[in-house]
Amino acid sequence: MDEILVLAEHRQGELRDITFEMLFAANTLGKENGLATAGLLLGHETSGLAGKLKGACDRVLVIEDPELAHYNADQYLMALETAVKDRKPLLTLIGHTAMGMDLAPAMAARLCLPLVTDCVELSLEEGRLGVLRQIYGGKINAQLVMKPSDHYLISLRTGAFDAEVEQGKSGDVETIPAPAWTNLRGRQFAGADILVSIGRGIGKPENIPLAQKFADAIGATLSCSRPVADEEWLPKSRQVGTSGKTVRPKVYIALGISGAYQHQAGMKNADTIIAVNKDPMAPIFAIAHYGIVEDLLQVLPVLTEHLATK
Repeated sequence: MDEILVLAEHRQGELRDITFEMLFAANTLGKENGLATAGLLLGHETSGLAGKLKGACDRVLVIEDPELAHYNADQYLMALETAVKDRKPLLTLIGHTAMGMDLAPAMAARLCLPLVTDCVELSLEEGRLGVLRQIYGGKINAQLVMKPSDHYLISLRTGAFDAEVEQGKSGDVETIPAPAWTNLRGRQFAGADILVSIGRGIGKPENIPLAQKFADAIGATLSCSRPVADEEWLPKSRQVGTSGKTVRPKVYIALGISGAYQHQAGMKNADTIIAVNKDPMAPIFAIAHYGIVEDLLQVLPVLTEHLATK
């Protein structure tokens, strides 16, 4: 879509200056290149904030959900991904703030987007995005031209653009449905006492309800290893490992997870580790307190049925 998407940043019911600085940069670039500007507002009960954004946007996109009332990287990342996939903008702008530095790299990794951070100028030439960023503590200006892409991701330095200039727009407000997972009361697994974690051995997404039924039977939370998150069978927010969450539950049940060191680093300190894997040489057995060498698809129905009779 011929659009620049700007992630609005707000705190305690007020839009931060970086939001309007990014919108000024987006409108300037958009006017020069025939691109519309859309402000993306994530939060809860944000109608007042949406009204303040209208004057600086061609449209205001709102994702409303109680789980977005306060900043949380997991929820915000999923909501931002939803908007990006829905709108398919040429460029997404995020502030180079604590929030932006948290979100931008994760977003770039999740959607395989080209990313440049802490930029102070933007340009478009022959469909390629050019940026200016300062390096060596501001001693040198680096002018970069990015490779051709359908979508670029940039974080802008605070104070690089004017936040006070009148924008002169009157954008319509549109609502984008919140991701389905945000309606699960934001259940987070990092502090769960019992985790049931699935890996590549689950086979296909259609088998995940089998693991969920087992997890529900023992009062556990469902998590996963990286291959499952990479396939988007479960949200990235549920991934355990070096590129996901580090957890320390009372019981960690690894189903069909080989146990590479990246995964072990995220869960090896669990009080009790139980592994189910059909490969007797799987590394997970080296740290497991208890193990079952069997196909998890054969084990889970038996365990779940046995628990149902208790």
